[in-house]
Amino acid sequence: MINHLITQKNWQTQLSTAITSVDELLSLLKLERSELSVIVPDNFGLRVPRAFVNKMQAGDANDPLLRQVLPTAEEQISVSGYTQDPLAENAHNPIKGLLHKYQSRVLLTITGACAIHCRYCFRQHFDYGANLPTSKEQEAIVDYISDNPDINEVILSGGDPLSISNRRLFAWLDCLEAIPQLTTIRLHTRLPLVIPERIDAELLQRLAQSRCQLVMVIHCNHANEIDDNTAQYLQRLKQIGVTLLNQTVLLAGINDQVETQVALSHRLFAAGVLPYYLHVLDKVAGAAHFDCDEQQAITLYWQLLSKLPGYLVPKLVRELPNFAFKTPIDIYQAD
Repeated sequence: MINHLITQKNWQTQLSTAITSVDELLSLLKLERSELSVIVPDNFGLRVPRAFVNKMQAGDANDPLLRQVLPTAEEQISVSGYTQDPLAENAHNPIKGLLHKYQSRVLLTITGACAIHCRYCFRQHFDYGANLPTSKEQEAIVDYISDNPDINEVILSGGDPLSISNRRLFAWLDCLEAIPQLTTIRLHTRLPLVIPERIDAELLQRLAQSRCQLVMVIHCNHANEIDDNTAQYLQRLKQIGVTLLNQTVLLAGINDQVETQVALSHRLFAAGVLPYYLHVLDKVAGAAHFDCDEQQAITLYWQLLSKLPGYLVPKLVRELPNFAFKTPIDIYQAD
C-alpha cells in the first residue's frame, strides 16, 4: 500500500485534490503505460481520491481497486445490448431531480458530482445538467411527495449525495423531514469508502438528530476497500443509529471469485455493515468487459450460500428497465 499519499485529512480538500491524470496515477503506483491499455476519455474521465489510491498495491497492474477506476481501451468497444440508459431512467423522471420507479419511494439526484468515477457506472451517461433540482424544483419535489401518500421513503443519490457540503445536505434533510408521511431517508454513497473523513463530527451530529430512520447504503466491491481507518468511520455511523447496508456489483476479474466475495462479506460485517445486494452488471455502454455470465453468477451464489451464514449473503439481483423492483436472479436455472 502507498501510505505516503495522504497528508491532508480535510475531506473537502481530499475531494478537490482527487487524481484526474492517468499519468499521475500510474506514477504513484509505479506502473508503466506499456503494461496497460489506458486511454484518456473525452467524457467521464479518470477521477479517484488519493485515500482510495492509498489502498491499492503499488506495482500491481491487476489491483482490484485500480481496475475499477482506470479507463482502458476496452471501454471503446461497442457491444450490442449495452446502452447509455440501460435502466430507462429517463422515462421515470417527472420532475427535475426526481426518479419515481418504485411505489413507496422516490430517488433524488441532488448532485451530479462523485468523488470517484467507477468505470462500470450505470449513470456515466446521465444528463445531470438537465436534472439537477433548483430551489424551485425542490418545492415541486415536496409537493409531488405530499401528493403521493404511498411514498414513505426518499433515497438521496446522484452523483453522490455526500459529495455536497454539509450545509446543502442538511437543507435537503430539513426539507424532507418536514414531510409528515416520510419515515425513512436513505443515502446511497461511496464517500465513506473513498474518503472516510467525509463522516465528520458535524455530519454525525446532524444525522443523530434526524426524526426519520436513516439508512446508508455504501457501495463496496472488494474487501481491500475497507482498511482499519475506513472501518472506524463506518462504526461511528452505526453507533449513532444509522442502518448500514452494502451493495456490490459483480465485476469480472475483480470480485467474481467466491473467496473474494466471502472476504468482502466478513470485512463488511466487522465494520458494522450488512451485505444487501449483489448486482449483476447493468448493461451500460462501455462496461461490457466487466460483465459476468448470469450462469457464472448463479454458480457463485450457490458457493456463497454454502460458505456464509444467511445474514452475510447478499441478494443476487438484476435491475431491469421499467420494472418496479429489483429483479431476483433465478438461482434454480438449469445449466
